[in-house]
Amino acid sequence: MFSTLAASATNATSFVLAQAPAETPVGPDFGKASPVGLLIIVVLAAAILTLGYAFHRRFSRFRRRQQFAQAHGIDPFDTQAVDKAMQEAGVYDRSKKRIF
Repeated sequence: MFSTLAASATNATSFVLAQAPAETPVGPDFGKASPVGLLIIVVLAAAILTLGYAFHRRFSRFRRRQQFAQAHGIDPFDTQAVDKAMQEAGVYDRSKKRIF
């Protein structure tokens, strides 16, 4: 029985290997990328870099405010108290708040 199973496996393997390859496109334009693909990659890279920069700014601002609040004994989530204390200390972030 084992020899029959081994012979069947050998026949199946040789059958798969003996098949003709599937039709593949050939010609002068095969394998060439479109300029639109490069544009898409550049746009996606720019979007990722923009989002990364925006996240870094927001996280840095949050971390700076949190450290200030902890150093002065203020609840970090009480934004009005933190803003007032930062203005009094002269370290308030006056930058314009943007979407990002």
